[in-house]
Amino acid sequence: MDDKVLRDQLLALLRGGNAHMSFDDVVANFPLEQINTRPPNVSYSFWHLLEHIRIAQRDILDFTRNLNYIPLKWPDDYWPRPGEEADPVRWNQTINDFRADLKAVEAIVLDPNTDFFADLPHASGYTILREVLLVADHNAYHIGEFAILRQAAGTWPIES
Repeated sequence: MDDKVLRDQLLALLRGGNAHMSFDDVVANFPLEQINTRPPNVSYSFWHLLEHIRIAQRDILDFTRNLNYIPLKWPDDYWPRPGEEADPVRWNQTINDFRADLKAVEAIVLDPNTDFFADLPHASGYTILREVLLVADHNAYHIGEFAILRQAAGTWPIES
């Protein structure tokens, strides 16, 4: 079966740009002095949200690849501690780690040996297709949230 169309569509969904912004677009030109700011009526900071997206994506990737996967505890392990803050180095590390893990998910999609429909060896009823769609869905949801919170907090660059 030629599954090039499926692979292309999954990559487009993971990368954004069709129905939602890409990760790179939403974090571009973010003011570093605002990374620990909590947007209006939100209990977490901009960095907390990015770190949550990164952690969840890494967890799904780990679940997909690791036969000895150990689940994270919800919600504690999926978010930084409420008072935890990032400096610009940590902010950039979160972004770079997210990008690296997304590339790893893309590599699974691009691998011609990937069987999207077979059960994961360690998780009956779970497929690579399901996990790739879960990554794309979760990322798109929170990338959109990040964009809206940027709007509410006035952190988009002023257009001239």
